[in-house]
Amino acid sequence: MTLRKRVIACLDVTGGRVVKGTRFVDLRDAGDAVELAARYAAEGADEIVILDIGATHDRRPALLDLINRAAATLDVPLAVGGGVAGLEDAAAFLDAGADKVSINTAALREPALLDRIATRLGSQSLVISIDAARVGDEDRWTVRGTSGTVETGRDAVAWAREAVDRGAGEVLLTSIDRDGTRAGYDLALTRAVSGAVGVPVIASGGAGGVDDIAAALTGGGASAALVASLLHRGTVTLPELKAGLTARGLPIRPIAPAPTPEEVAAWLG
Repeated sequence: MTLRKRVIACLDVTGGRVVKGTRFVDLRDAGDAVELAARYAAEGADEIVILDIGATHDRRPALLDLINRAAATLDVPLAVGGGVAGLEDAAAFLDAGADKVSINTAALREPALLDRIATRLGSQSLVISIDAARVGDEDRWTVRGTSGTVETGRDAVAWAREAVDRGAGEVLLTSIDRDGTRAGYDLALTRAVSGAVGVPVIASGGAGGVDDIAAALTGGGASAALVASLLHRGTVTLPELKAGLTARGLPIRPIAPAPTPEEVAAWLG
């Protein structure tokens, strides 16, 4: 059976608002997080990812109330991340309604945290988030923590392999160099990590259109593609993306019919 590829809408949030920038800087407001999550789910997103990008840097927990409200409006899986410092934080995310927890900086500081979370909460709920930057002109990437601001020196491919060995059930792989640029995903990075692990890899950073997403899902070996700026800026809609991918022969989940204004209002309460 051919596994269907996924299109995932990503919401980077700070202070409850969605923001989007380029290479993790120059952030601009893109709207209300819960409202956008409900809208993208209604338009056909296979999953929603909410990342509280200021949580780790500010040493504060992610916004559990926001997660609770978002989960209540969605009928698709919800992954959340930002500020997870231990097992208790991960459990709190799931208790608030998330289906998966995305971990980045805390795992870099203490890799054994992945083992504990996978053992107690299950690998299916654990996503390792990797922000990777290319080293010069080489096909080599190092990992950065704390929202891409701290260089760790870790090799991205080796870290992905270790994280999966420790129990991560999925890899969220972001190219810092391509983030927000609309220059296309870093396919070499995506291929390298996809070929090194036996779990789904989500390509992130750089989508400029349907062709870029198709390339990540085929030549890049990704199981899913993360989309943010394209949607926030209204460059393309999810139905248009999925129609384009289907036309290119990719196995994509059926496109949901467009919701009526009354349905949208009901979802938002």
